[in-house]
Amino acid sequence: MKVKIRRELLEYLLELAREFYPNEVAGFLREKDGVLEEVLLVPKGYFGSSSVYFDLTLLPHDESIKGTFHSHPSPFPYPSKGDLMFFSKFGGVHIIVAFPYTKDSVKAFRSDGSEVELEVVE
Repeated sequence: MKVKIRRELLEYLLELAREFYPNEVAGFLREKDGVLEEVLLVPKGYFGSSSVYFDLTLLPHDESIKGTFHSHPSPFPYPSKGDLMFFSKFGGVHIIVAFPYTKDSVKAFRSDGSEVELEVVE
């Protein structure tokens, strides 16, 4: 499986992660024509140094939301047990951006935690 993400979105996710450091940041990814195009940040979230909490009831019903994004303030871009629990409830693709927030510190996963290839497109 290969997941496509627009270059501009990936650069924005890296920028968001840098701005929130040393805290985590998270959002939901919108897809259009098979390409992840946009991130939605949920209002009234808690973005801490080791976790993120938000009220999913504030998320609009949106069929174009196909996954999630969140940052890790550590150099470890792999899902924690808590991440895997969240992945299993939401479905889709899940992107983790780890410190130092470069293109080399980004990984994508399926809901079961297995890694998938992330293809950057223009």
